[in-house]
Amino acid sequence: MALPNQNAIDVANLLHVSLLQVDYKSNRYAPALAQSLPQVTLMGDSLTSLDYHLRPAAAWDNGQPVLATDVDFTLKLMQCPGLPNEGARAQFSFIRKIQLDPANPRHFTIVCRGQATELATASGDYPILPEAVLDPTHALRGISLAALQDWPESRAPAPAVAALVQRYQQADLARHPERLPGCGAYKLAVWETGWHLLLQRKAHWWADALRPASPVLQARPQQLDFVIIPDDAVATLALRRHELEVYSPVPARFFQRLQTSAAAQRELFFYSSPSYDIVTAGFNTRRAPLRDKCTRQAISRLFDPVALLKATQLGQGSTTIGLLPPTSPYYNDSLPPLTYAPARAVALLQQAGWRRQPDGTWRHPSLASPLTLRLRYRTDETTFATAALQLQAAAAQLGIPIVLVPTETSVLVSALRSGDFDMYIRLVRGSPFGFNFMPVLHSNAIGNGNFTGFGTPATDRLLEGIAVEGNERRKRLMLRKLQAVVREEMPLVPLFFLPIRLVASRRLQPVATSGLKPGYMPATLAWATADSLRAPAH
Repeated sequence: MALPNQNAIDVANLLHVSLLQVDYKSNRYAPALAQSLPQVTLMGDSLTSLDYHLRPAAAWDNGQPVLATDVDFTLKLMQCPGLPNEGARAQFSFIRKIQLDPANPRHFTIVCRGQATELATASGDYPILPEAVLDPTHALRGISLAALQDWPESRAPAPAVAALVQRYQQADLARHPERLPGCGAYKLAVWETGWHLLLQRKAHWWADALRPASPVLQARPQQLDFVIIPDDAVATLALRRHELEVYSPVPARFFQRLQTSAAAQRELFFYSSPSYDIVTAGFNTRRAPLRDKCTRQAISRLFDPVALLKATQLGQGSTTIGLLPPTSPYYNDSLPPLTYAPARAVALLQQAGWRRQPDGTWRHPSLASPLTLRLRYRTDETTFATAALQLQAAAAQLGIPIVLVPTETSVLVSALRSGDFDMYIRLVRGSPFGFNFMPVLHSNAIGNGNFTGFGTPATDRLLEGIAVEGNERRKRLMLRKLQAVVREEMPLVPLFFLPIRLVASRRLQPVATSGLKPGYMPATLAWATADSLRAPAH
């Protein structure tokens, strides 16, 4: 459950298997551990029942079958207090009950709050973990899922939960994932921090015998070696020397340079598609200078999203007014695009009570220090650095010092969790399959996915309603309202959606790409035949 970044999520999906997984070729969810998509039954006007059957062949590494009790355990584990599961707690809080079939150990029913159509697929999108390893005495079976979800923070965990938490922490699974058996096709072979991670395919995997083979249960490469190359020029050179088979994401200028090379055209495939990942600035609303929304609005007016998109992505991607792409039918097109407007920023600062001093600084009568901001971002991401430098330069012209704090990836999340920042720039992952923004905006997620500290009872209710609303018209109105609220309150500043750019060796078969990270499915990679090698480049 400790999945601090996208890379960790990608690897977890190779070690474990979810009930349902996204098929990148069709851009739809497909059954993985589940035998088929769940059968949906609406219950009254506020609940949904989802009927699942597990594949009979699904098994753990020791040969024991994957059962409904493992799903029951996983859902409860995601709600146990004291574990690093805050994001999952918010994301899957709509699942209120799981009913096991005493006559069939592979059959179960999930009861969800709400009737949104996306609940059917969202209900199966998490890796299933083995109960026997982490809870050998089946202690969690005696505690309902709802009881764990509603457990008061002030109340000590139940003894069974406390013992499980201790066992989980002692296993140190974030550093030693190999201690937790999976039911995926790969196992961890080598992990050198900051350098590479090697996964090896299991000689015998339960899904090998499935006929027909599920598109999301393919595992073609015998090993997958993920290498971290912090220098883009070195990565490009490694690709040209055939030391890399796939390079993703490729920075815009390197992608363009390769595309215009006749030699690279003969050796490489090029892929580019819109993504759902948004470059976003965030404010620490718990800091006194940033509590007033007018101050946040003023600083936001110093970003220049159009110029940044052109400078960092060569104009590819799209600016946005919120957390939804402009192509979404729920996009609030009544809101004006965010534009660079320093004069408006000055007016908003004055409206917030700031006054410019003779020395050029800005002071507020209720605060001892002048307006100064510390901005964190990932040190290895040039797009974030460019946005930070643009904001710093624009703010300097108004007399607002911004201290840039480029931060190592391994340190950044803990710094954001502890509130050690005034602003940050980072990616927010989007999805075409649902509208659950609670992990980044709900007050229950403050200090975890919600690093801004923003959240009110009204916005919490709105977020909870959007996640489960089944009526299309009401959902549209609620999503448009959410975009308007975020624009008004400005805890976040969505700047632009990134494209995904991927380059692959022509020694591989054409890669099925997606707007979802990492942009392709590593387990489906396969080597080209002689005929496909003779095909023209695209």
